[in-house]
Parts: sequence; structure tokens; C-alpha cells
Amino acid sequence: MLLRCLSVLIMRCFTLLLFILFLNLTISGQNLVGYSGKEIVKYMKENYKELHAEKVVNKSFKYLKYGDNSESLTLLFFLDKDSVCSGIRMVCDISLKPQKTKELNSQFSKKDENVWTDKRDGKNYQIVLKEDSWSCSVTIQAEK
Repeated sequence: MLLRCLSVLIMRCFTLLLFILFLNLTISGQNLVGYSGKEIVKYMKENYKELHAEKVVNKSFKYLKYGDNSESLTLLFFLDKDSVCSGIRMVCDISLKPQKTKELNSQFSKKDENVWTDKRDGKNYQIVLKEDSWSCSVTIQAEK
């Protein structure tokens, strides 16, 4: 019984460490807004092999969905009618909000509470961190 509890604890710790690693990779990754769906698929296959594409059927809008095996991390790439990425959303566990805030503060210009900007190719992108009951999300989209 003790061996089984220890085994479960070790597995949970290992999963948490992998989860934190994946989140660091995701937030530190490239802003893919403006990329085509095909470019995103290629980029994800080359750079984030630990995340798997999930099949999505939605008649209202198009998006690419990626997740990890523990279902702790979800990445969504929203595509316009021409299959070009218009926004990105990452959803993760709420316990990582302080870490994500610190990373966002170090990588982007702080605009407001839980809001940052990224300037790339002459365009401004807004990054918003939102807290829910059990999760937090980071959304990236072009400023309007």
C-alpha cells in the first residue's frame, strides 16, 4: 500500500514538472499570430513534439487545438476564413499564475494590470492574462 502511494506521488510530481516545462516552452515560444494554419502545424511538429494536435469540428469558427497528455495544458490557434491565425489562447492550471505573470513581465511591455503588448513586424499585439476559478488563460491577438 505504501509503495503504491509513493508511486502515485512520484508520478504526480513528474507530471507537474513536465507541465511546468511545457508551460515555459509555450509562453516563451514565438507569437504565431499572422501565420497560416499550415505554418503553425509545421512549427508545432518541429518545436513542440510533446503537444499533440486534437481533432476539432466546429461549424461556427476554425481553430487548431493542441494539448498535453495529462490534459493540463491546452493551446488554441484561432484561424480566420483564409486559415490565418488571428489569435492564440493558452489555458493552464491556476497555480501557475504567479509564474506566468513573472514571465510575461520579463518578455513583454506591461500596459495595465494583467495586460501586456508585443511589437512585431510593425504591429502591436495585446497579451491578456485572465484568472478563472481553476485555471488561467493567456490570450494573444492583434490590437485593434
